[in-house]
Amino acid sequence: MKDKMDKHFTGIAADCYPCVIEQARSTARLAALTNAQTERVIAVARAELEKSKTTPLLVQHIVRRVADVIIQELGESPDFDIYAQVKEKSNAISLAYVEKFQKKIADSESPFETGLQIAAAGNIIDFGAKKHGSINLEQELQSFGKVPFDRYDIEPFKKALEDASTLLYLCDNSGEIVFDTLFIQELQREYPHIQIVATLRDKPIINDATLEDAKAVGLDRLVRTISSGSVYPGTILPETSAEFQKLFNSADVILSKGQGNFETLLPLADKRLFFLLRIKCEYMAALSNVKKDNLVLMQAAAEARQGRQ
Repeated sequence: MKDKMDKHFTGIAADCYPCVIEQARSTARLAALTNAQTERVIAVARAELEKSKTTPLLVQHIVRRVADVIIQELGESPDFDIYAQVKEKSNAISLAYVEKFQKKIADSESPFETGLQIAAAGNIIDFGAKKHGSINLEQELQSFGKVPFDRYDIEPFKKALEDASTLLYLCDNSGEIVFDTLFIQELQREYPHIQIVATLRDKPIINDATLEDAKAVGLDRLVRTISSGSVYPGTILPETSAEFQKLFNSADVILSKGQGNFETLLPLADKRLFFLLRIKCEYMAALSNVKKDNLVLMQAAAEARQGRQ
């Protein structure tokens, strides 16, 4: 992986440093670490950020390293889920809104695009970009329909789907996958010829969804679900499983949910890739040329072309 990253190595943006430290502190607090333990965790995060200035590291690598240190401080097994209760609550609250959003989709003039908007708006359930306790999930769910798209590559997306036989759907967070499930149902209605595979994280990291979460919300009963092999809050392609890489390389269309996947896959500039997310910070707003807190449906290759102009 190092050789592949060295070619385009630019280091972690300075704008990301405060967020990495705050995310580490928030996770340590959630894990109920002592002040001394928390300071050890923060020291590791700072050391990794310093290391990233000369070594090809991504934010996602540091988040994984911090999580592992917290788990060690707790004396738990490597697969311990720090956010287990948060994820369970997110799934439960989101499931309680399923009928409401099913009706909203069914009653709309364009069920497909309404389902797409709901799936995108659901990306607010992100404790990597938002610290634990800062999101009022029920309040956010009430305002889903009011969140606008500031970048909407819907026509290229529809055209790609019309010509596709396979779609790889890269899931992001727990809770959010409930709304992915609603949108996948619309994908199946609108494009019944497409075979859909949904992918999830290989082991718990922040509140990202795993195969267990997919089972909890019934996503596994709708489409084939697999682990991507990723232990990071994103998709670092060389560090995913052989099965996932084969699916990724052969898929006609890839729909990538969330900020972590966006950050790690955008450099590929692959026209098969479409990113669906909510912009949650000023750095990502500048990167995507989209206003903070708005929604994005973005074709990767189109963004790469704009960036070269």
